[in-house]
Amino acid sequence: MAQYFTLHPDTPQPRLLKQAAAILRDGGVIALPTDSSYALGCHLGDKAAQDRIRAIREVDDKHHFTLMCRDLSEIARYAQVDNPQFRLLKANTPGSYTFILEATREVPKRLQHPKRNTIGLRVPEHLVTLALLEELGEPIISMTLILPGDELPMHEAEDIRERLEKRLDLIVDAGACDVEFTTVIDLTGDAPVLVRAGRGDLQPFGLN
Repeated sequence: MAQYFTLHPDTPQPRLLKQAAAILRDGGVIALPTDSSYALGCHLGDKAAQDRIRAIREVDDKHHFTLMCRDLSEIARYAQVDNPQFRLLKANTPGSYTFILEATREVPKRLQHPKRNTIGLRVPEHLVTLALLEELGEPIISMTLILPGDELPMHEAEDIRERLEKRLDLIVDAGACDVEFTTVIDLTGDAPVLVRAGRGDLQPFGLN
């Protein structure tokens, strides 16, 4: 049965953030708000929790996770970033983007694209989730919370509790989110390539 934390959207309670981080470290699967929609998240080193997220979403191992990071320096630890990439990331994080980059050795092989050795990373523009990432001190493995048969991702914590209370360890309620996907941009080549259009503006990447 999931715990249910109601956090202030602008000044999240430190006590609840500490408890949420502990749940992640202990192998928990959580639902957390982002700047696009709710996401499912777990600890970077926990394969069993990762498998639980796949089961909830009913996706196979070809469906990739995203590393949700607290800042640009954390992205640079888990992805190989050259100077042009760094400038693009600096100008557009935090934001509703997922960036495809070449993974470093810090990223477990099970999270990398099997042929390209890439990983999707993002810095969400959401104060509560950024505060949780800061408290945790490392990225959260995440996947958009869209359930089988649904067309749109979930955006209300109460709805998540109604449908997933028995399958999660924690639901973080910081108010309703948007009902959108992130914009996914591949930065591994000579120029940015649009993988999926979403909430993030395409203009900074010359893709509109």
